[in-house]
Amino acid sequence: MTNVEYLRLKDMVEDNLVDFLPEVDHKSITLHDAMAYSLSAGGKRLRPVLLLATCEMFGMKAKEALPYACAIEYIHTYSLIHDDLPAMDDDDLRRGKPTNHKVFGEAMAILAGDGLLHSAFEVMTKDMLMYFDNPEKLQHRAHACYEIAKGCGVRGMVGGQVADIESENKQCSREMLDYIHLNKTAELISAAILGGAALAGASLEERQTLGNYAEALGLAFQIVDDYLDVCGDEAQMGKHTGSDARMNKSTYPALYGIEKTVERANELLDRAEALMAPYYDEAEVFNAVTEELRSQLK
Repeated sequence: MTNVEYLRLKDMVEDNLVDFLPEVDHKSITLHDAMAYSLSAGGKRLRPVLLLATCEMFGMKAKEALPYACAIEYIHTYSLIHDDLPAMDDDDLRRGKPTNHKVFGEAMAILAGDGLLHSAFEVMTKDMLMYFDNPEKLQHRAHACYEIAKGCGVRGMVGGQVADIESENKQCSREMLDYIHLNKTAELISAAILGGAALAGASLEERQTLGNYAEALGLAFQIVDDYLDVCGDEAQMGKHTGSDARMNKSTYPALYGIEKTVERANELLDRAEALMAPYYDEAEVFNAVTEELRSQLK
């Protein structure tokens, strides 16, 4: 990603990501080290950037939303740590570095994921405590926290992961495949965007448009990820390719082939761009994301 605005927001996240972590007693310092290890491994920071970009679109300063941006990256990172475990996807490389359980052991990796998940809600609710004298801003923050909790929970990411696991070694319908992708991946992306919209006090109509954009983007994002697992370059991706085939997972390339996969991803990216068209220059970051995804299909 080379877009200047995207990189500006990403730098804000990077500068604050570890600092927002709650203090850990020295007797449990390994937990902090394991959490910080995966947080500091790099990555696109897509979800926190989208949250901050949404806030700015509706007139809120990105700095005010940093606790929520960092929180959603904690949640995303926890999910990656747990995904990589032997009982899940059994990966030993993430973002070009050994996965958490390869460095700290399986038990500590589980606890590091747990620690990041709970830290996310500690960071958000700590911020809310500062706004008891401002009911409107407190309401916006509570709404954002709800969107994030819903997106990562049993009606979102975790629910999608369950369906993903239970669909291994089975012939999967297109409806079930979309359900897996929409929940496993798109819901947390939607949570970032809708969380940002809630923080900034966007209207119901604006939130509906953003929700439709997020759904199209999130589904396209996972389809592109499926495509790259077959056609991507391991050195550029920082992780092994071919893992979906090894785990016999239900993916777009497996069900429809590469040509149909690319076609479906481009259709969704077209829809996402059309939904952002009315926002013109305010949608720069959003359009940069869809352009980047499209470039990965070539």
